[in-house]
Amino acid sequence: MCVACYVDEAMKDKIIAYNAEFHKVTTSPFGKDDEIGMLNLINADSRKAILARADPSRVFDLSVDHFIGMPGWFGAGDQPYQIWMTHTPAGEIVGDSMGKGIEANTLVAYSGDGISMYTHCGTHIDTFNHFGYDGKIFNNFSAKDHLGSRHWTVAGPEKHPPVFARGVMLDVAALHGVDVLPPSHAIGEDDLKGCLSRQNVRLHPGDVVLIRTGQMRIWPDMAFVANTPGLNRNGAEFLAKHGAIMIGADNLTVEQTPTPDPVNFFPVHTYLLAEAGIPLIEMVDLEELAGEGVDEFLFFGACIKLRGATGAPMRPVAMPLTP
Repeated sequence: MCVACYVDEAMKDKIIAYNAEFHKVTTSPFGKDDEIGMLNLINADSRKAILARADPSRVFDLSVDHFIGMPGWFGAGDQPYQIWMTHTPAGEIVGDSMGKGIEANTLVAYSGDGISMYTHCGTHIDTFNHFGYDGKIFNNFSAKDHLGSRHWTVAGPEKHPPVFARGVMLDVAALHGVDVLPPSHAIGEDDLKGCLSRQNVRLHPGDVVLIRTGQMRIWPDMAFVANTPGLNRNGAEFLAKHGAIMIGADNLTVEQTPTPDPVNFFPVHTYLLAEAGIPLIEMVDLEELAGEGVDEFLFFGACIKLRGATGAPMRPVAMPLTP
């Protein structure tokens, strides 16, 4: 079944993937200042429509906990998640950091803490400044003109709106009758079409599409980070040309690792972010949705507004849709 069979011809001008050229950043159809790509399809009408269909009596939390020793992306030497106490009740009695005295510190049990982590830790989004081609990112912003000493001046998480949209989970593990897909299984168009047929769902422009590989059955074992089953470029193009506004998965990287591509070590990241204008969501916990057989839902997610960062934590939730 061809992509055109699903997508209204009038929508194609708004689907950035139709303007993409291989290994080139795409100019946004939403204007030279656009920093959010396909998220532009979210508007008052789309939010109102999906909220009207949501069943708030059931809420599914799609995020993972952050904790010391959690699996994460360590392939480029980035720091793991750390948390430490900056104040403890007993410590304040001894240290009196605010100069309040022993009586006050004995009465008031004060605790505080700090964290350190890579911005791509736990359930999080990837923004357009995370990957590009030849020093440029989506919509022709360049590292030369838009990257300072500390962060990018464009395309950071602070530009992302809260996402209220129809969500669709495609359960590729269930399609193959397994709890977890084999290591490095490549999810392409055929797998995705098989899920749509098996689950009797259709994709529409404006959807958030989440892919279940079953990897959360492994979490939090460190085996989670190695040889992930995930999307290949063929599968990513299929979803992008259906008008997905965000694409996520229950694995470390959304895409298959390692990639068979001899040069581009993250072909799905570069395609979706730089060519198709679609942000990613990684490490989404889909086990409860799968267990309840919920394929379509209201997706809500808002990322932390870390100005200019390449990623940010998100705590997405899902609510089933009423008949």
